[in-house]
Amino acid sequence: MASLAVAALTLAGCDSGSGTKSAATDGPSVIAPGRPGEAAETLSAKEADERRPDDTPNAADLAYARMMITHHTQALRMTELAPDRAKSGPVRRIAERIAAAQGPEIATMKSWLKAHGGAGASTGHDHADMAGMATKAQLEELRAADGTAFDRLFLRLMITHHDGAITMATDVKAQGNNIQIEEMADDVIAQQTSEISRMRAMS
Repeated sequence: MASLAVAALTLAGCDSGSGTKSAATDGPSVIAPGRPGEAAETLSAKEADERRPDDTPNAADLAYARMMITHHTQALRMTELAPDRAKSGPVRRIAERIAAAQGPEIATMKSWLKAHGGAGASTGHDHADMAGMATKAQLEELRAADGTAFDRLFLRLMITHHDGAITMATDVKAQGNNIQIEEMADDVIAQQTSEISRMRAMS
């Protein structure tokens, strides 16, 4: 079954003079599917390119990627403590799940920033100002905790941390312009909402 997401590419020489709207005579043409009930439209390559939405990253996109790298990095530091300190098997497993997801996400965002000229730039935000970030004192308390006390504190801090990430992702979906950042934000919202439900069930 043909996907509407992929336009059919035809050569100019294939124009049969049928009722399809005509494209420019030179170069390849692109078949653009019409809206429901409307006929497909044949566009020149130039016209198709001009109709493609501009998803140039804006300041919100760049800030989101930089801040989320820092946000995820703190989550990884918290999960690193779980294997030795958590008493609960489910807590250890959720920590592993979080680490397995957020490590690759950091790599993806760093790659995205590099591709868009934003690598290494300052976020302009203090880490404590980011939604859901644990304070230095809270992290020290978590490092000192063990067993059931660790489990309770880890879940409390990580639920807050995830809530903050969802807030940041929701904000960039409203304020950003880049499609890839929007897709990453959608992933964060879906994944971390699910993990919050799991962690609340353990609390």
